[in-house]
Amino acid sequence: MIRIDSVTKRFGRATAVDNVSLDIPAGDSVALWGVNGAGKTTLIRCVLGLYRFSGRIEVGGHDVGRRGKRARALIGYVPQELGFHDELGVAEAVRYFALLRGLRVRSAESVLDDVGLAGHGGKRVRELSGGMKQRLALAIAMLGNPPVLVLDEVTASLDACGRGEFVGLLSRLSGAGRTILFASHRIEEVTTLARRVVVLEAGRIGAQTDSETFAESLGLHSMLHLTIRESTRRLALEHLCASGFAARMNGVGLLVPVAREQKAAPFRVLAEARIAIDDFELIAADAAGAPAHTQEAQP
Repeated sequence: MIRIDSVTKRFGRATAVDNVSLDIPAGDSVALWGVNGAGKTTLIRCVLGLYRFSGRIEVGGHDVGRRGKRARALIGYVPQELGFHDELGVAEAVRYFALLRGLRVRSAESVLDDVGLAGHGGKRVRELSGGMKQRLALAIAMLGNPPVLVLDEVTASLDACGRGEFVGLLSRLSGAGRTILFASHRIEEVTTLARRVVVLEAGRIGAQTDSETFAESLGLHSMLHLTIRESTRRLALEHLCASGFAARMNGVGLLVPVAREQKAAPFRVLAEARIAIDDFELIAADAAGAPAHTQEAQP
């Protein structure tokens, strides 16, 4: 779906992207990982056709340099910095951006409902929280159901709870064979959304691996699934996020990524808040790197 072939982008004497080649088949999900200045955002902007570059990029078979409009029609894009006018209505924003893209929207409210913004259509953008603005940006990116979703550090400005909720939303919306390319420096996003991780170092690809192996290499390869009754689930999420855990809702409880030395810490946080845990499961990786599920009794 996305083919990047020998792409180089220079700004004067500085080389931001240096001879990068990458194939992303339809339905694949790839995270770009690297320090600030590694070339993640520059490569994404090349894919979007926002920068001129040497080499070749195709999206859905369309050359970004020669058929940029057709290539971009296949992409839903959520940037790191949002550019909404504060006085614009939320539903009005959906209709406005649909018009710019030549799309017809039967109901702005149904679009907002898909991203958890039901009932907020009558508000002004300035009345939304940071997390709600990101949901609005995602709703607009998904207009027309594009087969490709491109995200650039979209949770950088959110707090821990906001990040967890937004990543959970992305996880639910990323199915149906959609191709995803995103830049991130948060491991919980990579383990939740990506199948593959491409590590950029000074504009070059330093490594490529699957997301599970990558998480293990950073020492964060375990996940706690806590079963918590519905009446206290939201409160538990707030306490864990406030303590620095990237917890998120999942079915009958919460998923909490933990490092090896932190497996007991979420239990202490919830015990101090007097929130009962009905059951838990530790989802880890065995010595061979394969997923291993261990069901534990009630703590």
